[in-house]
Amino acid sequence: MDHLIFEVGTALALIAIASVIAGKLKISIIPFLIILGMLVGPHAPAIGIFDFRFIESQEIIGFLGRIGVLFLLFYLGLEFSVSKLIKSGRNIVFGGTVYVLMNFAVGFVYGILASFPIYETLIIAGMLSVSSTAIVAKTLVELRRTGNAETELILGMILFDDIFLAVFLSVMSGLLLGGASSVGGILLSVGISIGYMLLFFVIARKGPPVLNRLLNITSNEIFIIVVFSALFFIAGFSEKLHVAEAIGALLFGLALSETEHSKRIEHLVVPFRDFFGAVFFFSFGLGIDPLTLGHAVWVAAGAVVLTVLANVVSGMIAGRKAGLSHKASLNIGLTVMARGEFSIIVANLGIAAGLLPQLKPFSALYVLILAILGPLLAKESKLIYRGLNRVFKWSRVPEKAEY
Repeated sequence: MDHLIFEVGTALALIAIASVIAGKLKISIIPFLIILGMLVGPHAPAIGIFDFRFIESQEIIGFLGRIGVLFLLFYLGLEFSVSKLIKSGRNIVFGGTVYVLMNFAVGFVYGILASFPIYETLIIAGMLSVSSTAIVAKTLVELRRTGNAETELILGMILFDDIFLAVFLSVMSGLLLGGASSVGGILLSVGISIGYMLLFFVIARKGPPVLNRLLNITSNEIFIIVVFSALFFIAGFSEKLHVAEAIGALLFGLALSETEHSKRIEHLVVPFRDFFGAVFFFSFGLGIDPLTLGHAVWVAAGAVVLTVLANVVSGMIAGRKAGLSHKASLNIGLTVMARGEFSIIVANLGIAAGLLPQLKPFSALYVLILAILGPLLAKESKLIYRGLNRVFKWSRVPEKAEY
């Protein structure tokens, strides 16, 4: 414990250096931080006073990363427009259903073809079906697309995907871990999760007058203490109800999005979002040992290819059904393509249940590739659109007019 602060400081210094390099090269910071985390960690050497294994500090760094997810999702919730979201309800349900069903079906068929047993196949299908809310949030903010026409549909589909995740985890936990094994127990767990989410939608619609009075605090110091305390309490309480803590943060941001204090909160949250968000992606890479990935390369690569195709197709279907342009529809599929914390949660459920050990390297490599590839493809969406437009002839308008 004597070197704990020094280890954390070393990790933060590495994150700062990687961030500066990524900024100079004008590329996404997310892949840099994930790869940096992989290069250090328990398998890395100790050089003099610099211990890049981060053995003592890994738990602290992981906790700081969890805080980063909360701030990312809280900020994203503040960016929601609840009234517009409700108006787009049908499009969100349709798009979310197409997205989940297509990705789940692709994952299930792939698991069968790869000769995995049925439970492992279901876990793989679940992994392929859930996007990374944290990476999607970071990508939208980083690429300055929070105000784009397709962003509300993306956020709605992500929320729909998170509801699916809650249902899937409830069902699979009952099957694999022997908890709520009865149909009634599973339905009760799912009902609580969905009801909890709907409660925040009601608060966002009906609660602003009360929230405005409660948050009418002159002192920024007291204001930020009140808001952040509520954020962490609600995130923790959500986890007690088997709703992911990150979704609790998103829902709390959603509840505050229609208040007159939303812009003030956004201004105060941004520095915390950027700092702790960077720690999250570093800590994510820190948990991946590259030496264990070799045996799962081809299986993971096949899953990645299928995920890319399924996401692009489902994004195009969802966007076009909502009346969006081909380019905006393509942006949907490319943005929600990233896989991260939730896919790891699904994989860990299978690992905890004693399923095949191959799930661990497969999940690590699959998530790593898409955590890096997703933001990069989203960043280059204009170039990808131009290439696909030449093939499918979506638009005859000159390219410059599309942007």
